[in-house]
Amino acid sequence: MPECAHHVTSATLLPCDQITTVAPTCPSSCPSNSTITYGTDKKQTISNYGFGGDVLAIQQDIQTYGSVSAAFTVYEDFLTYSGGVYYHQTGASLGGHAIKIFGWGYDVPSGLNYWLCMNSWNNTWGVNGTFMIEMGNCGINNEVNAGHVF
Repeated sequence: MPECAHHVTSATLLPCDQITTVAPTCPSSCPSNSTITYGTDKKQTISNYGFGGDVLAIQQDIQTYGSVSAAFTVYEDFLTYSGGVYYHQTGASLGGHAIKIFGWGYDVPSGLNYWLCMNSWNNTWGVNGTFMIEMGNCGINNEVNAGHVF
C-alpha cells in the first residue's frame, strides 16, 4: 500500500482513509536477497518479561539488549504531536497503542525525563516517525516488555 498522511496534513500524501487497502502477501523469501528465506530468518523468543514500572531496569535492558516494546494510552492531543516532549494535556482517550522505546533523556527546556520512541504510523508523523514521551505519562512505564531471542 502507498504511504498516506496518518494523523497529519500533507501536501504530497493522501489521507489514509482515501487509500484503498490491500491484503498483504506473505512471501517466503526476501525480494532483495533470495538466499534469505522465512524459515532461516525467523526469530523466536526464549523468554519474555516486563519491568513493573522500574525505569532503571528498563534503561539497563535497553543498554544491554537494545530496544524494548511498550504500550500506552493515546489521547487526542497525541495525534498532532510534532516535536518536544509529549505529555497528555487535553482530549479524550482513543485507546491503547504499541510502540518501540530505543532511548531516553532529559529535556532541559521542559524539565522532563523522557523515553525516545519509534511510532509505526509513518515518517511524516512526529519527528520522522519518532517521538519523545514523558516517562510515566499515559501509563507507559507500566507497559514495557522485552524478550530474549535465539
